[in-house]
Amino acid sequence: MKQKNAALVSVISNSTLVLFKIAAGILTGSVSIISEAIHSSIDLAAAVMAFFSIRQAGLPPDSRHPYGHGKIENLSARAEAILIIAAAVFIVSEALDKIKTGVKLAMPAMAMAVMGVSVVVNFFVSRYLFKVSKETDSPALEADAQHLKADIYSSAAVLSAIVLVAITGRHIIDPIAAVIISILIFYEGIMIVKKSIGSLLDTSLPDDEVEDIKNILDSESRNIKDYHELRTRKAGRQRHIDLHLTVCANETISKTHSTMDIIEQRIASRLNNCTVIIHPEPCGLMTDMCPNDCVWDKDNGGLRHG
Repeated sequence: MKQKNAALVSVISNSTLVLFKIAAGILTGSVSIISEAIHSSIDLAAAVMAFFSIRQAGLPPDSRHPYGHGKIENLSARAEAILIIAAAVFIVSEALDKIKTGVKLAMPAMAMAVMGVSVVVNFFVSRYLFKVSKETDSPALEADAQHLKADIYSSAAVLSAIVLVAITGRHIIDPIAAVIISILIFYEGIMIVKKSIGSLLDTSLPDDEVEDIKNILDSESRNIKDYHELRTRKAGRQRHIDLHLTVCANETISKTHSTMDIIEQRIASRLNNCTVIIHPEPCGLMTDMCPNDCVWDKDNGGLRHG
């Protein structure tokens, strides 16, 4: 519910800003404001995609999607990035055309007011989206928040350009500012593509998270012999972890199951939204060690080998 509310706030704020920027761009003839209107339109499309992708990603696993629908958020983030890159190319084309033909900025006070409001609104909305995306680990909301963060800088750049035009009378500053904004937008899109592709290709979890998992496993050395074939990946908000665990060949299935439960619970308490699958193996199966050398030491409360 918190994710949906955040996505809805983003949709409403972006819709309002797009309308104001389009109106201001037409009335003032500012290509930099038009470029910002396009940028905000992309943000709006991103917010809408984030809203619907979050709804779909929250659906439970089914027969066709046994691992859930989490990667819909990653697909949404990638689609948003492609739109951002396309917008950047369009803005450059329009700005270069205005530099060649010349353009004069009208009603600079209105332009400054609209861009000032845009900076303030996006500042607070992006902070809210970052907060919720961190709490819920949502890549779609994070991508949306990144868009708005970039919009803050680009809106501030447009505001500065309009002020300079008003002070100096050099109207060419306006399309030059639009070109600079497009470079920022393009970079933003490339970064989002890079991150979304990593999740779609089942890239391992970040090193610090993998290290947390290993530390938990190492701390259970009294109950397990070793572990191997540790694999991790992420689909949307959901983390998937699987590994092979070597346990004493002489202990009961009940004891092995209890050890696995403890490990799964500890990992789940450390990392949010994770599914842990453990395959137990008796010692001696994968090594030359004699299983009879492994005994459960009741006094010591752990395994004793040899």
